[in-house]
Amino acid sequence: MTTNPTRTINPTRRAFVTGSAAAAAGLVLGFTVPLGRGGGAALAGAGHTDEITAWVVVRPDETVIIRIARSEMGQGTLTGLAQLVAEELACDWSKVATEYVPPSRNLTRGGAWKSFQTTGSRGIRGSHDYVREGGAAAREMLIAAAARAWGVPAGECRADKGVITHGPSGKTTTFGKVCAAAAGLPVPDKVALKNPKDWTIAGKPLKRLDTADKLTGKQVYGIDVRLPGMLNAAIRQYPLFGARLRSFDAAKALAMPGVRKVVKVGDDAVAVVADTWWQAKTALEAVDVVWDEGPHGRIDGADIAAMVDEGLDAKDAFVGNKAGDAAGAIAASVKQVQATYSYPFQHHATMEPMNATALWTPERCEVWCPTQSAEDALAAAAFAAGLTPDRCEIHRMHLGGGFGRRGAGPIHDYVHQAVRIAREMPGTPVKLLWTREEDMTHGAYHPVTQCRLTAGIDDQGGITGLRVRISGQSILAGIMPGRLAGGMDPVVFQCLAPKGDHAIAYSFPNLLVDHAMRNPHLRPGFWRGVNANQNAIYLECFMDELAHAAGQDPLAFRLKYMKDHPKSRAVLQAVADKAGWGRPAAKGVHRGLAQCKAFASYVAACAEVSVSDGGVVKIHRIVAATDSGHAVNPQQIEAQVEGSFVYGLSAMLMGECTVKDGRVEQRNFDTYEVMRIKDMPRVETMVMPSGGFWGGVGEPTIAVAAPAVLNAIFAATGKRVRDFPLKHSGLRLA
Repeated sequence: MTTNPTRTINPTRRAFVTGSAAAAAGLVLGFTVPLGRGGGAALAGAGHTDEITAWVVVRPDETVIIRIARSEMGQGTLTGLAQLVAEELACDWSKVATEYVPPSRNLTRGGAWKSFQTTGSRGIRGSHDYVREGGAAAREMLIAAAARAWGVPAGECRADKGVITHGPSGKTTTFGKVCAAAAGLPVPDKVALKNPKDWTIAGKPLKRLDTADKLTGKQVYGIDVRLPGMLNAAIRQYPLFGARLRSFDAAKALAMPGVRKVVKVGDDAVAVVADTWWQAKTALEAVDVVWDEGPHGRIDGADIAAMVDEGLDAKDAFVGNKAGDAAGAIAASVKQVQATYSYPFQHHATMEPMNATALWTPERCEVWCPTQSAEDALAAAAFAAGLTPDRCEIHRMHLGGGFGRRGAGPIHDYVHQAVRIAREMPGTPVKLLWTREEDMTHGAYHPVTQCRLTAGIDDQGGITGLRVRISGQSILAGIMPGRLAGGMDPVVFQCLAPKGDHAIAYSFPNLLVDHAMRNPHLRPGFWRGVNANQNAIYLECFMDELAHAAGQDPLAFRLKYMKDHPKSRAVLQAVADKAGWGRPAAKGVHRGLAQCKAFASYVAACAEVSVSDGGVVKIHRIVAATDSGHAVNPQQIEAQVEGSFVYGLSAMLMGECTVKDGRVEQRNFDTYEVMRIKDMPRVETMVMPSGGFWGGVGEPTIAVAAPAVLNAIFAATGKRVRDFPLKHSGLRLA
């Protein structure tokens, strides 16, 4: 750690607080809840008497604040959760605003807000019950307060659109008039929830609460945070996992304009703190750093591929799904079909690079950051701060993309780094912002895998046995080894599991699915859709191969093995019917199908594709169907499907992280491409909620777009694509 003696460190926290008061108007815009719609970081009801339940604050002016524990990153969870609470509360939707709950409050309130994690498509499906109960309890308390004031039984009163009415007399009052009295009543232990058939707010395609602020630029993301007296930091980590910082010379950097300090961050990074971020970045380039590369500096992509390839024939494997005797059935069949697929490392490529702003004193630490798990961010901040969690706070910002990168606790490295840097500048807020290059080369990558599928076919064209061997990386082994089950990673078997949220949607008499764990040195992470992405490609493309090998229609062939999976059959049949399966498509256009169950939802897609003689692929249309049990906001589901298709198709068509000398080679969007608007097909989404369960939306749909397109490409060319991205097969977008 070295300091520029010609610069004055920003003064104490007392000076910061004084400055904050003087600049309060700016802070209000950035960090407190506006009285209109949209999310904020402050807790409006804290210290006030207008809190009805942990989830609901009603103010005398009739404003209803709905508290949100999950994170908003473009998926619409904030609006969906608000709809669920407002539905049970029976408030006036036009009066609703939202605010984020700080995770520290969950500690002091005995876990009143349950989980803060927004991962695994659990934002709504993992909290729908207790947030609805919070709204219903608040409704009953408001009704009880009005009934007491009137001296009538509460059972004679009802609430609707923020107005409480006494049936026999016709008397009315409003939530705002009785909110203070209601706040003093006990929260009821049991409340009745509405039947979804009676929903008037939930289940409707209402406009999102955060759209207006995004359109006007009022929405503050982590990258936008400004605090009085704030300094800026840029960081350099060696682009090789396992490397260590040996030494650095900061003399040149310290002599540059605006530089306050050069800081060693842990044992693998160096950062520059300066008045502006550009000054910090420019000075960082002048720091002479000596690194210890460690053991991984000579590993190339070919070495990783060989490691994973070896696992395809290895005897050591974890069994994820087994029925009957697959090997025996395949050996005795009249025909065997085998194919090997591979899937590369992928980067999250969030539009907003990693960032966090931290303010540290010996007594307290506060962090403003985008996170998918505020509790994990709080734990990371507390550890880096050297303080207990109750002396720390996380102010959540909307995320400029998450996709899993800002989710699991171990990958909150940017929060940990920001606090470590801020500790060197006590009382001064410091914003750490990664460059795009740092972001690309220090990710938590989608795991690399290969899959060999072998099937036996009888003389009637039926599948006698199916063998699926997955070889490759385990996310849990890489970042959460404590969640392994006897050494096995159950997440590997998404879409292939015997039962549960990720059960295989076919029934075979003889089946074996196993995993040979092979972990290269790159850090893995949960990537939108996780293992459902490649597993759906593996299974659905191979099912297409088997249908053609058996000389049968791909739809009819699939349906034969889906008799025990009626919801999966329903979405698959729906997309086939809407797309016109069985009827000729336009000249030169060919169709492909795919389906899967993931994150408790049932999804399917039918793609229409053409391929020119020169190998130019054009995706014209994708018909999609989703059964998530309940549909809280159908319009948001449609948007999620469309967005997930952009993500999944980008990965299949062009996304790939390659490794040379142990390093990820892609450093920016010029080498890690995504789909352009001109490449995007027309997407027609059918939302088919069948009721009775709660499934995810943001992740399951991503899995079916790619295999549907790949099967359509085969229909167009007669050639199978099994190695990704698509460019390796000589095909390209226009």
